[in-house]
Amino acid sequence: MMMQTNETNSGTYSDMSLNDAGDSWQDLLGITADPPQRRTKCESCKRPIVVCWCSSLPNPPLDIDSAIVILQHPAEEKRTLRTALMLQLGLKPGKCVVYKGKKFPTPKNQSELEPILKSPNSLLLYPSKNSVPLENIRQQVEQSGGEGVGPFTLVLIDGTWPQAKAMYASSPMLHNMRQVKLIAVGTSDYIIRTQPTEGCLSTLETAAQSLAVLENRPELRSLLVQPLHTLCKYQLDNGAVEHQSKEFRIKNNQYPKQIGKRLNRLLNYSNICRPEAKESETNMGDEQHLNEIRNYTTSVTNS
Repeated sequence: MMMQTNETNSGTYSDMSLNDAGDSWQDLLGITADPPQRRTKCESCKRPIVVCWCSSLPNPPLDIDSAIVILQHPAEEKRTLRTALMLQLGLKPGKCVVYKGKKFPTPKNQSELEPILKSPNSLLLYPSKNSVPLENIRQQVEQSGGEGVGPFTLVLIDGTWPQAKAMYASSPMLHNMRQVKLIAVGTSDYIIRTQPTEGCLSTLETAAQSLAVLENRPELRSLLVQPLHTLCKYQLDNGAVEHQSKEFRIKNNQYPKQIGKRLNRLLNYSNICRPEAKESETNMGDEQHLNEIRNYTTSVTNS
């Protein structure tokens, strides 16, 4: 009897397993082949409509005499919080052009980009030993004979500092350009990103500040960075936190990591640009690294 009962129970268990398998198979057949519906995105900024910052763009887009050329590292295109697109949409069409690559010009864009890079009216924002303050560029051009008095095309390298340095090193044509630096950069409004020092700016802010100088229109900076303010507000309202610079956190004993050589060098030379720093403390080596801070403010953590 016991053996018969076991056989009966075994058959019952087998039937139940078959029924369960059949139900599971029917459930699988009922799954739609279509992917889950994605959030509707803005056609301009490519962000979900609910966090679109296009309403903060200048309307109509700003018309300027100068132009911006951005040499963008391919990795920047993958970043969701990049700011170069804000600049493109904030200016009149054709006033900001982006070229992607790791060295320039490339065979694909050489015919279009090479004349720009060779023009006496083109300025490369880069911290080389030959760079001069952007604020004094018109005066220096006039003193040199007047060639290339504007309107100017400002060329920016968009990437982290190591990426930008490698792009410059592999692009000999950039070395022959007139090179400039920003002196008065202020504090970044990109508060949801961690900057290395207090004087670091995003690509958008760097371009906006430069255009304000070149065009002699101080209002350009505030107009162009409005989308950045909107982006930061959206992020903060949805769980992001305001980031202090690494410099601030170190000074307040809040930085959890060991300070590396590159960050330590940036911090040391950042102090040179403070108003209270003595002029005698600056030498040729100091100036070169100070320029790195002032001019290459694209994200170090992303950015």
